[in-house]
Amino acid sequence: MLLAGAAATGAGLAGCTGPPRAGDQSAGDSSRPAAVGPSPAPARPGDTGMRLGPQVVHGSRHRPQVALTFHGQGPESMADALLAEAERAGARVTVLAVGTWLGQYPRVADRILRGGHELGNHTMHHRDITAMDASAAYAEIEGCAQRLHALTGSAGRWFRPSQTRYSTSLIEQEARKAGYQTCVSYDVDSLDYTDPGPDAIVSTVLGSARPGSIVSLHLGHSGTVTALPAIVRGLASRGLRAVTLTDLLSP
Repeated sequence: MLLAGAAATGAGLAGCTGPPRAGDQSAGDSSRPAAVGPSPAPARPGDTGMRLGPQVVHGSRHRPQVALTFHGQGPESMADALLAEAERAGARVTVLAVGTWLGQYPRVADRILRGGHELGNHTMHHRDITAMDASAAYAEIEGCAQRLHALTGSAGRWFRPSQTRYSTSLIEQEARKAGYQTCVSYDVDSLDYTDPGPDAIVSTVLGSARPGSIVSLHLGHSGTVTALPAIVRGLASRGLRAVTLTDLLSP
């Protein structure tokens, strides 16, 4: 597989990474989504009736599905190009969008949904949410939720914290206040935000993805756009289908 030669822009987000926290079940086989603890809060309108814990790392290991999830920022033209590649490949993706990005490119929200994809919350400004107190964390989550609702009529079902791979109890508490029962982590980090080139992105994803995987990817990187068709083909060759988070995590 030779995809090298596509230029990477570095225009997207830095990766949201961090060490595993106690209780992470991403390495284990499970017929149910891996989540930590109960989920006591009511959901926003649009909730599908799923009752997950406050954090999810992967879905069922017994379904032939994966979720390609994108941290949403970067040039609008590159987002359009990636969505078009996903649609040509028959994939549906989930974009966890930064609120300021949606403010800069408001039409992209409708573009994502019209393509059959899913839209969620990745905070308002993409700052280090683990360094914030409760009120600041809530403002970041709720600010993006309001932006999503204004653009689409829904705040979305999913929230991914910014600049951290795993949520904390404070982040989960403030997410629930904003209406998000589940914070979305991932078990496959594509490392595409380091701009390693399309071949490396494909190799990293296909080397780690398995049934139920949630894959972390980023808009705003041309190498990711180039790599996407080969990722989807490689998954399909293993009988795995790229679906939205809601499809992956449905009962």
